[in-house]
Formats: sequence, C-alpha cells, structure tokens
Amino acid sequence: MPFDHQQNPEDELLSEYRFDYQKAKPNRFVVRSGMKKLTVVVLDEDVAQVFTTPESVNKVLRALVESMPQAASGEKA
Repeated sequence: MPFDHQQNPEDELLSEYRFDYQKAKPNRFVVRSGMKKLTVVVLDEDVAQVFTTPESVNKVLRALVESMPQAASGEKA
C-alpha cells in the first residue's frame, strides 16, 4: 500500500519516541563470529587533525602504553 498523506494530514515527526525494548529481538543479520569489541572515543579537533585514522591513534597509544611503568607490571592505567 503506497504512503498516502491523505490518511493523516498532520503526519509529522515527533520530538520524542518511546520504544518498548523488552519486545526487541537480536538482529539476525549481524555476523557475530570474529567481531571485535569496539570502543568509540571522540577526539578533540586539534588531535583529530594530526591522527586521521584509527590505525595512527592506536599505534601512538600502544607506544605510550608500552612506555608506562604500569605496563611492565601488568597493571592497567
């Protein structure tokens, strides 16, 4: 059935929607095997201009972690 504006002339986006997440089902189309857990971090603009790829950020952070005294004893920062 094609969308018909005549059915609800006041059809507008609401400012807020309430979803019942208890009725939600897992996405069956997501491939779970081999998925890595990702953490998203927002960089300040000046830092993002220098480190433009995830690889460059990870390379520098790994070098920093290796240079930290806690890294040698197995403690996390």
